[in-house]
Amino acid sequence: MTPDEEYPVPGLAEPVEILVDDHGVPHLYARSEDDLFRAQGFQAARDRLFQLDLWRRRGLGRLSEVFGERFVARDRAARLFLHRGDMHTEWSAYGPATERVACAFTDGINAYVELCEQRPELLPAEFRELGYRPGRWAPEDIAVIRSHGLFGNVEQEAARARTLRDFGPAVEELRRVREPRRHLSVPEGLDLSRIPDDVLADYRLATVPVNFTDDGPPLPHTRPEGSNNWVIGPERTATGRPLLANDPHRAITVPSLRYLVHLSAPGLDAIGAGEPVLPGLSIGHNGHVAFGVTIFAIDQEDLYVYETNPDAPDEYRYAGRWEPMRVVRETIDVAGRPPVDVELRFTRHGPVIHTDGERHTAFAVRAAWLEPGAAPYLGSLACLRARTADAFVDALDRWGTPGENVVYATPDGTIGWRPAGLVPVRRGWDGTLPVPGDGRYEWSGFLAPGRLPSVRNPPEGWFASANEMNLPADFPHDRCPVAFDWDHRFRHDRIAEVLCDATAVTVEDCLRLQSDTVNLAARRVLAVLDGYRPGSEVAGAVALLRSWGADETVGSAAAAFYQVWSRRHLRPALLRHALSGLVAPDLVPEAMRRLSADEVVGVDVRTDIALLHALRDDRSTLDPLLTRSLRDALRETRELLGDDPGGWRWGALHHAAPAHPLAGRLGRHPARLPRRERGGSGDTVMSTGYDRHFAQDEGASFRIVVDVGGWDDSRAMNSPGQSGRPGDAHWDDLYPDWSENRSFPLHYSRKAVEAHTRTRIVLTPVAQVHG
Repeated sequence: MTPDEEYPVPGLAEPVEILVDDHGVPHLYARSEDDLFRAQGFQAARDRLFQLDLWRRRGLGRLSEVFGERFVARDRAARLFLHRGDMHTEWSAYGPATERVACAFTDGINAYVELCEQRPELLPAEFRELGYRPGRWAPEDIAVIRSHGLFGNVEQEAARARTLRDFGPAVEELRRVREPRRHLSVPEGLDLSRIPDDVLADYRLATVPVNFTDDGPPLPHTRPEGSNNWVIGPERTATGRPLLANDPHRAITVPSLRYLVHLSAPGLDAIGAGEPVLPGLSIGHNGHVAFGVTIFAIDQEDLYVYETNPDAPDEYRYAGRWEPMRVVRETIDVAGRPPVDVELRFTRHGPVIHTDGERHTAFAVRAAWLEPGAAPYLGSLACLRARTADAFVDALDRWGTPGENVVYATPDGTIGWRPAGLVPVRRGWDGTLPVPGDGRYEWSGFLAPGRLPSVRNPPEGWFASANEMNLPADFPHDRCPVAFDWDHRFRHDRIAEVLCDATAVTVEDCLRLQSDTVNLAARRVLAVLDGYRPGSEVAGAVALLRSWGADETVGSAAAAFYQVWSRRHLRPALLRHALSGLVAPDLVPEAMRRLSADEVVGVDVRTDIALLHALRDDRSTLDPLLTRSLRDALRETRELLGDDPGGWRWGALHHAAPAHPLAGRLGRHPARLPRRERGGSGDTVMSTGYDRHFAQDEGASFRIVVDVGGWDDSRAMNSPGQSGRPGDAHWDDLYPDWSENRSFPLHYSRKAVEAHTRTRIVLTPVAQVHG
């Protein structure tokens, strides 16, 4: 069969066939793994070259050389967080063949970059519009770049320290997010007054996505990025085969963070999604084991505070003596300007992110994700070849970061859950606050993987995770602190509510559950209306809420009013009341700001419920608070949606309209996708967190449901499309289906793939010329 497209690729031993199906999923067929991963790199670049190049430039600290001096500070910060250890140790930590896979993968990317130089019409629009060319990759790039992962909990430590410093422990307790609940104790030797408000500026510059439209300082993510996954045993399904579902909740971006691919070669036949910059995949199946992940909130970071030497600022006190920082000098190339020389400083714990010469203080971050073998998601390569549940679980021992709830299922009916990731061992302290870097607060290695709990074939016949605190009640948190910053459990509890008595579950049932918009947290909040006697001005609004089933569908008037009320009026009113008894009146606004969504660990619905519960017996206080907040919310909702509640719709407010990071700079190419109505919220299984304009900014752009053993019956979604090339047929073709919560078949067998092939591509070897 004559291919639709054919490309020469140096380094291939034999031709590789790529069959692109109706939905843009490439199915790669090679005769060796070396050729397979070289082809994966080539195909990833073919679809996502600008995304790949931006990832590499941001991670290596090389944005300035194409985008100019505005990015010098960001480049310097990024270089602080590169892995700088021995590369032999680094590659060995991931297991056999990882270096070889990385070499093949990056050779494939470079082959496409070289092809674009030979055929400029292949170069994506972003490079043509901006007037620069993509860079070449080294295999080490995918291992030494660490700053693109999901991290915790240095932001939480700093936020707590600032609140304790300025307002005291009672105000910090309003966050109510630590699980299990524990008393905050300031570590011995820590002077909170030494911690400045901007202590994490460099950390954020290194870890927060690039913003091309705003010159302000980077802010932390306002919400944790979470996910759902579950596995269902054969006794609970309609087919007698296990089911596995996963929908990671990340930033809604153009192009998608995830990339679906099918990798087939002798000894390996895996399909699913990973990040396009990495070889392999992290969610999907290999014909023997299906697997999915959600964040398991391991505390993998600590902020260290040092006393520095007044006579030698690059020395810090450790174990009773002055110890020199390691100083690395590098040069940052800048487009249109002379190069800039920078100095990077490191202590024994990690990169120095802030210094204060006047107070003789320095701050550094220790991060598990800077350890050997801890490049985010690269550890998934070790799992791809597992053919049994036991082999798969054993492979997770090499997983470094981020911390993950890994669920798995096999055709023989086995289902299970296993947390994975490096857990620092802290003896005598818990990691909830910054600590002095003088030697008293050291990690004692990492927890042995077998020390964490796990589940195999649970008696309930299913298991789910949704970033909630899921360690068992008897887990020894004091002796073995894993984490105290978990997401709320309302998504998990809704999944459990649906699955607990479910039988004959189908793929379609799992897809519906992924799109479920019932808000269990709202039920708890609305319980406050029991016993409330509204006045005439808010009686209609209260009746609307009381008649509502807490289902945040796009057409729900009550959902629209509830979100405006609970987020914009009730929560501030509750916080204002609580703070009025804790701080001076003039400090209330600042205390509210600290606890609100502009902090990465702001209050969430758990705080709302706790404060409402505390007022339940004080109707003289609660009822006027409810009346004022309902009245103000009613006024705002009318301004937003009109005077007639009969015409209110949640979807008229809550919407998606994701934009390319270079929106406004791509000339004739589309940069923002059309507005689409969205149901749900950040508290529903279909997590659709939104910004102050009600625009969805997090959620599941990628979803998958695997029929384990009936592989061709699996379903997936990846919005807005598989391609990152503006104007390509698969640039935004999946966006309408995604916005309507639809999915497409994830073809696996060669017969099914060929029946749905839209484009056949052949990569051919290039004859090597030897002199």
